Amino acid sequence: MNKSPDRTEGRRIPVIEIFGPTVQGEGSVIGHKTMFVRTAGCDYSCVWCDSAFTWDGSGNADIRPMTPHEIGEELRRIGGETFGHVTISGGNPALLPQLAGLIGLLRERGIRVALETQGSRWQDWFWSIDDLTISPKPPSSRMETDWTALDDIVAKLTEKQRLFSLKIVIFDDVDLHYAAGVHERYPQIPFYVQAGNDQLKEAEPERLLPYLLERYRWLIDRVMEHNGLKQVHVLPQLHTWVWGNKKGV
Repeated sequence: MNKSPDRTEGRRIPVIEIFGPTVQGEGSVIGHKTMFVRTAGCDYSCVWCDSAFTWDGSGNADIRPMTPHEIGEELRRIGGETFGHVTISGGNPALLPQLAGLIGLLRERGIRVALETQGSRWQDWFWSIDDLTISPKPPSSRMETDWTALDDIVAKLTEKQRLFSLKIVIFDDVDLHYAAGVHERYPQIPFYVQAGNDQLKEAEPERLLPYLLERYRWLIDRVMEHNGLKQVHVLPQLHTWVWGNKKGV
């Protein structure tokens, strides 16, 4: 019996930047040494997105259609033999079925793979992600959560006892209420909340850090007094504390 052709075979991946090694700044793998592959394109347009250049057209000149092999070679050229973990970011990399080839190549080389997506699209290659973060976007993003899609993704992963985590970026009390609702909806999933950065035009890390620290303290205080947020990790956005709004770190 002939195997059905893989329609993603030969399709290149739209890569907008590759960098590292650096520390992961968010979610369950915060502080982890990693390389980054950032893909272009997103089905959302969050007003506070810190990587809007992946979808708003401003980064189009930097997009390179690359094969998995080419990405693997560039990772090795930049990072040498210093890394064993790669984070695929965006935009929303879950728009790209052809990522299966890159994920397979990295795993064949003994490299762990992390990926974050908002939970709006399912891809079968989710099964191959070592550190999968689903990050629904709260009301401050001005995006609407597709609960049907999110429920389906969570149900599939849970049914197969696949380890993954949920993360919500918090900017205000409305977001905090939304996060508590997500936590109540999926109570058994490891859950992270993270203080958001709405000062994306601040170019000096030394001026940004006091503001981010204040926002982190605010979030800690609000979570500690919240009855609906018990089994929760409260995080800063680590890379912004160190490098501010600089790209490629």
